[in-house]
Amino acid sequence: MSPERVIDLDERDHQSAASAGATPDRRVARRKMNARLVAAFVIGIVLGGVGVSELRDSREERERNAAVSLVAFPASVSGGGSDVKGVFQVDGQLAVVNAGPAPITVRAATGQGPGVLVRDSGKSRLLRPCGTGWIDVNVRLECSVAFGSEPLSMRFSVETADRQIREVSYPVAVVGSVWHRAAEKPCEHLR
Repeated sequence: MSPERVIDLDERDHQSAASAGATPDRRVARRKMNARLVAAFVIGIVLGGVGVSELRDSREERERNAAVSLVAFPASVSGGGSDVKGVFQVDGQLAVVNAGPAPITVRAATGQGPGVLVRDSGKSRLLRPCGTGWIDVNVRLECSVAFGSEPLSMRFSVETADRQIREVSYPVAVVGSVWHRAAEKPCEHLR
């Protein structure tokens, strides 16, 4: 008797099904991989955009903190006198307005022009944005020439919010100011 042979007719279908089943799995895997790559790309773009925005905001804040804009003018006088002929000295105040976007600390204020010398008292003054501070100053006026040239260039040593010291100049009008009015009569007598 001859050995019987059994032919499995489904064998070919199992192999086809197995190989056909691998192809959809690979397709699904590729789709998942592509979706992950696209998601990583999109996340990278979003994070990059946020990073650039944060960097720009940080730079703008540093620039804002470093900016110094101020306005100054003679504000008041308190007493005065002379110990040298033709020279009148008065204690006064200089009003300083912080016109910048960040707080500043005025460390020093000096001004010198023909016949005029202004020196601060050495006290620092913190000024908030749009705030005004009064700086105590000593004003020395040579009566014969003090009011001949205008304006007086005042120099300020200012510490900004970023803790940097900056030098700033501002022209201050002395003629017609309270300092000028306080010196008019005494200067007439000192000439």
